[in-house]
Amino acid sequence: MSIRKGDKAPGFELPNKPGEAINVGDSIGREPVVLLFFPLAFSSVCTDEMCQMRDSWDKWKQLGAKVFGITVDSPFITEKFRNDLNIPFPILSDFNRTVARKFDVLHPDLVGLKDIPKRSAFVIGADGTVVYDWVSEDPKKMPDFEAVQGAVSGLSAAGAAS
Repeated sequence: MSIRKGDKAPGFELPNKPGEAINVGDSIGREPVVLLFFPLAFSSVCTDEMCQMRDSWDKWKQLGAKVFGITVDSPFITEKFRNDLNIPFPILSDFNRTVARKFDVLHPDLVGLKDIPKRSAFVIGADGTVVYDWVSEDPKKMPDFEAVQGAVSGLSAAGAAS
């Protein structure tokens, strides 16, 4: 089963560092959430993606969405990756691939590695519904950050209109 635009997003909890987890379900259904699945920390494209997010963080903060990076690296690696790159949002370890399986964003085989996340972006509205999804078969392709921001902005505009 895959989670896509129009579906209710599941709540989940994942570690962000050894011995500490973040319950993303606490944000889903309460505020806009952006989930960024990426293959592996410290790889060149994944580093570029997270650094682009970091470098445009002021704009993301203005949009008011909670942002979470998700990879299958261990919590030891996600903590080091976040600290080394000064990433201002949590990088979560989906080491057991439970969340990536729910969203159906795993490459069965990526350069000989099994079940590595596809680079993907999801925007979840404050009502818990997925309003934007993008999943790439090409691990070198970055998300369209303007489209992701536009989806989050659309939520803000819709909320202001109601």
